[in-house]
Amino acid sequence: MKKRTVALVAAGTTLLAACGGGGGEPEAGGDTGEIAGDITVLTNRTDIVDTVFQGYKEQFESEYPDVTVTFEAITDFEGEVTTRMSTADYGDVLLIPNSVAPADLPDFFEPLGSVEELSETYRFVTSEQNFGGDVYGIAITGNANGLVYNKRVWEEAGVTDAPATPEEFLDALQAIADSTDAIPLYTNYADGWPLSQWNSNRGAIKADPEAPHQIAYSDTPWAQDEELNVIDSLLFDAVEAGLTEPDPVTTNWEESKVLMGEGKVATMALGSWAITQMQEAASDGADIGYLPFPYQVDGTFHSVANGDYKNAVNVNSDNKAAALAWLYWFADESGYAADQGGISPRLDGPTPDTLADFDTFGVEFVELAPAPVGEESLVNDIDAEGQIGLFSPEYKQRIVDAARGASGETKEQIFDDLNARWAKARAAVAD
Repeated sequence: MKKRTVALVAAGTTLLAACGGGGGEPEAGGDTGEIAGDITVLTNRTDIVDTVFQGYKEQFESEYPDVTVTFEAITDFEGEVTTRMSTADYGDVLLIPNSVAPADLPDFFEPLGSVEELSETYRFVTSEQNFGGDVYGIAITGNANGLVYNKRVWEEAGVTDAPATPEEFLDALQAIADSTDAIPLYTNYADGWPLSQWNSNRGAIKADPEAPHQIAYSDTPWAQDEELNVIDSLLFDAVEAGLTEPDPVTTNWEESKVLMGEGKVATMALGSWAITQMQEAASDGADIGYLPFPYQVDGTFHSVANGDYKNAVNVNSDNKAAALAWLYWFADESGYAADQGGISPRLDGPTPDTLADFDTFGVEFVELAPAPVGEESLVNDIDAEGQIGLFSPEYKQRIVDAARGASGETKEQIFDDLNARWAKARAAVAD
């Protein structure tokens, strides 16, 4: 693997370190950082931190014997890490929380290099976790987006084709409710973060790489047939029809994997990263498959392919050369993406077997386009100004609460309110 030189800017000094495979030594030039020391790696993978990750640690430390890696697994990763980022104590390497706005990336993370340079090797850097032409994180794996499903349950209900419209999808869920004992669609409402996975389908509905950013130019992104309307309507309608778990406040993420594996849950809206976790929880992994979002453009399904969480280096780290060595080793050599059935972050990486269903259904991938230069944080700024929380659990929980009759709101009232707040926020941000 080609040796890589990375410029590190910290406290006004430039630190150059080569981070590549095979225990490469730092290259000369400037103040060369030694790949040594103790580093703490924060992860959300509480399920495999004591097993699979220990294997990664052993392999890495054999290549970099002067580095000691310690993992810190965090269940509420978004909430806890976002809070810790108000201090300097948030590990040496960590996953960038989704709540971090692009404009804030330089305040918390080391730049890894230019978008132009890194896009020659890595996927997802042109439109994700970059700012001002610099990249701040490398994906741990790539995901397609759609729905994990239990094939056996769907087949028992007589549904063998991928639903091509929201109406067909709701009909399929109803058939499951009528013909089996399974919960047709599980929201994972209580844990919250799984609900945010629904929005990862933006871009697929219109088969438009620029669609997620186009809402920055609209006052009515929840209007009829707009992507957010389609996504939120499908969730609302499924809950309103009684096709989801009977008591959403008692859902449990870890339990949901077992329920799907046992055929007690039929479907969940999650990125393709979840396929292997569901397969591992199933008595027969072949029962678990993956569906595209139920919408077609010109007779073709589409799925947004994007990066999962991005590994990044804490700008306050005392051992940045070692932290960078881990970051690149994890992307290039750990095999994590393949282990998890994900799309490799490297352009030359393999395609996972877990997406074989997409070949059957003729799904085409959409990789989102970057926001225009200078507008990288525009959608986030409007979202924050309007206090909507496009990427927060509360936004989707509001949809579920209304649909199950817990809030007194109608779907139309919610969409009207969201459109009004979005339009007002757009005007304020423009000023």
